[in-house]
Amino acid sequence: PNLPTLNSEDRNNIKWKSLYQIQGERKRIMRETCSKYKSNNRRIITPYHVSRIFVEDKYRVLYCEVPKAGCSNWKRVLMVLNGLASSTKDIQHNTVHYGNYLKRLDGFDHKGIYHRLNTYTKMLFVREPFEKLVSAFRDKFEHPNNYYHPVFGKAIISRYRVNATKEALRTGSGVKFKEFIQYLLDVHRPVGMDIHWDHVNRLCSPCLIDYDFVGKFESMEEDANFFLHLIGAPQNLTFPKFKDRHSNEERTTTKITQQYFAQLSPSQRQQSYDFYYMDYLMFNYSKP
Repeated sequence: PNLPTLNSEDRNNIKWKSLYQIQGERKRIMRETCSKYKSNNRRIITPYHVSRIFVEDKYRVLYCEVPKAGCSNWKRVLMVLNGLASSTKDIQHNTVHYGNYLKRLDGFDHKGIYHRLNTYTKMLFVREPFEKLVSAFRDKFEHPNNYYHPVFGKAIISRYRVNATKEALRTGSGVKFKEFIQYLLDVHRPVGMDIHWDHVNRLCSPCLIDYDFVGKFESMEEDANFFLHLIGAPQNLTFPKFKDRHSNEERTTTKITQQYFAQLSPSQRQQSYDFYYMDYLMFNYSKP
């Protein structure tokens, strides 16, 4: 494993010590879940498996992007580490996502991929699956969006809404959470999966790639700053606190998530849990 060990000074620091132990525990649970449920844990790693992993060569960090779990701010931090910006505050949302400043691991050849997987510190950040799902739904379907409405919205409305209006079918706007869940759970989905609601398991292949650091959105600030401390990042670089999109809106909380899930039938709730079962297990989130 490539997680830097605590130096002697940190070993006497109660906070760092306990955060280090938490990491050990999270990785143990992740690995145990993998060995219990996945027979294929010695498969060959292909570029597809590493296509969501961002590379920061200066501090030798690999970050697997999980949308709606702080990924915009993590990319900002990586850009600062890489010397592409002097402060996280200077980086706009579009620069983060469409600027292509950060390299992805699948852009390297076989040797480059393996060298980095074997020597860099690999990390990912996860979030409670239902909260992550509601956060993605709010972001993509409750705000104007010139990709998700025409591509996903139209398909969802035409398939799951009885007597949909011409207008709704034309724009694809106004998808209801219940309809979105019907789409998610439909084996014959009218449109494919999307990274914003796919399993972490599929996005980051944690049973194939041995992550050194597993952070959680719920303890983002503490975990993120601990990670930055471990890799020896500049002291003045701290994880940004700001909410990236729709910043005037409340973050998706447990309470908000419950309000959305209350719109579903008990069987839809159970099926949604089953859908994210591996993520719940692997990252030790309790059943909602």
